[in-house]
Amino acid sequence: MIFRLEVRVFTEKQIALVETFAAQAGIAIENTRLLNELRQSLEQQTATSDVLSVISSSPGELEPVFTAMLENATRICDAKFGTLYRGGEDTFQLVSTHGLPPAIAEDLRRAGPRRPPPNTTALGRVAATKRTAHIADALSELGDLNPPPGFTGPSLVKLAGARTVLGVPMLKQDELVGAIVVYRTEVRPFTDKQIELVQNFAAQAVIAIENTRLLKELRQRTDDLSEALEHQTATTEVLQVINASPGDLAPVFRAILEKAHSRCAAALGTLGMCDGEMWRAVVMHGYPETLAKRLRQGSR
Repeated sequence: MIFRLEVRVFTEKQIALVETFAAQAGIAIENTRLLNELRQSLEQQTATSDVLSVISSSPGELEPVFTAMLENATRICDAKFGTLYRGGEDTFQLVSTHGLPPAIAEDLRRAGPRRPPPNTTALGRVAATKRTAHIADALSELGDLNPPPGFTGPSLVKLAGARTVLGVPMLKQDELVGAIVVYRTEVRPFTDKQIELVQNFAAQAVIAIENTRLLKELRQRTDDLSEALEHQTATTEVLQVINASPGDLAPVFRAILEKAHSRCAAALGTLGMCDGEMWRAVVMHGYPETLAKRLRQGSR
């Protein structure tokens, strides 16, 4: 609005000019809004791409994935700090933090696995409902700030000054496997797009966990198959020695002890025979000569 200090009516051209300026101001406001939305969308896409790159470059490693995920979620959501938990409906284990005061972060880690109370923490609400918990003002909504024995969660409100809190479940189908929680130290609710971003990160975390599990299972099966093949190869080689040495036990015994020693990663080995009264070593591996001599002599 514009004002004159005397009684003098604005002309139609002046009114039209101000209306034009108002329209231009509206266009500028809309352009700024669209630009901010575009910038936020680009930042979110970049953050998502960064996390996916870490997932791709860290097969079987969850720590760098969780670190990158929580860092990006905290930054893009304009939050002060964040935590990421593994666990289910009963207990949760803190596995990653970002931006927390070091002393509080250490307290949370030392607390170990714990059951979050359902009504006085965002994590507890996530555990109880398997849904996103958006708390506009934790100071007034969470009630009792004195944590139950063995739980330090509410200290983030009491000691770290958390006010607006967002907790997002990590769900594998309908199974709760963890949660991401981000905090602001002022009362300022998160936007729908910010909530959606953290939900996307939670879904990516579940995929990373499942990929790591499958990769470990694949590696274990590969190791088992490799070990079975090596055992079969060793057995075949002994059979070949038996076939090549009819009536000659010495090379057979040496081959058997050598394969058993190498396959079992043993330090010492002995293959002995007993004639009913006397036991004596026939083939040995790794023994000092003085002891080997006594074993060859035998004992009753």
